[in-house]
Amino acid sequence: MNNFIIPANTKKSQLILGFFTPTDLIIFGTGVSLTIILLLFMQNASFFELVLILLPALVTGFLVMPVPNYHNILQLITNIVNFYNGRRNYYWRGWCVRDEYENEIKRQK
Repeated sequence: MNNFIIPANTKKSQLILGFFTPTDLIIFGTGVSLTIILLLFMQNASFFELVLILLPALVTGFLVMPVPNYHNILQLITNIVNFYNGRRNYYWRGWCVRDEYENEIKRQK
């Protein structure tokens, strides 16, 4: 009854603005920089060319965009690649109301 499990490695406070890692900001900054450079060089661009110029910023923004259930899409893609290419043994430990109850019983003995 109401046994919520919370990951033991909660690190949201260590993220920049609570969402981004330094790698995320480097990736997004690179995409935005490339888009700005392309905008400076392409003076008379058609609509299709403008969409292609904006593509680096849009793709990198999509990769680092925070999603509600996990840190970001880039991490999701990394996890999918690691799942199919790496070992498949995952170790996870979380806090649980039941664990606290068992620890309290051990302390009383």
